Amino acid sequence: MRISEQIFPRMVGLIVTLSKEGKANVMTASFLMPVSFEPKYIAFSVSPKRYTFKNLKERKELTLNLLGKEMKEEAIICGTYSGRELDKFKKANLITEKSKLVSPPVIKCPISFECKIAEIKEYGDHFLIVGKVLKEWIREEKFTPLLHLNGSVFMEPIKLGNKV
Repeated sequence: MRISEQIFPRMVGLIVTLSKEGKANVMTASFLMPVSFEPKYIAFSVSPKRYTFKNLKERKELTLNLLGKEMKEEAIICGTYSGRELDKFKKANLITEKSKLVSPPVIKCPISFECKIAEIKEYGDHFLIVGKVLKEWIREEKFTPLLHLNGSVFMEPIKLGNKV
């Protein structure tokens, strides 16, 4: 059994990078986590086989865009195709906005983070990418996140009741 089938559900985001030639790419990711409150750092893992990984090593910056549950189809498209051969922004009808502090654009979704890469480190068959958050775009404070189970299977969040 794969670890992604044992640790779930996971929040879904879209990672946007640029090639050294300036071509934007977007990749669906659910191996995401916060690392630090102050200053804010985020981390995610990526296979070195991914086009996104090549871009991350070349440009050392990204945007992380957190998806609401209504963006399931966009997540599937951006996680199914390679940006080497296809403009996933166009295929998924993603709306982008120019970032303020990094080169890759942000995607119109509930929350986006503009990040500079602080570290890239290999762990097994993936690399851990740690990004320092330079700017936050909070478009919706309260939203229902898209959660990933495995492959193309997503989940609805469950209600846990009142906070105590």
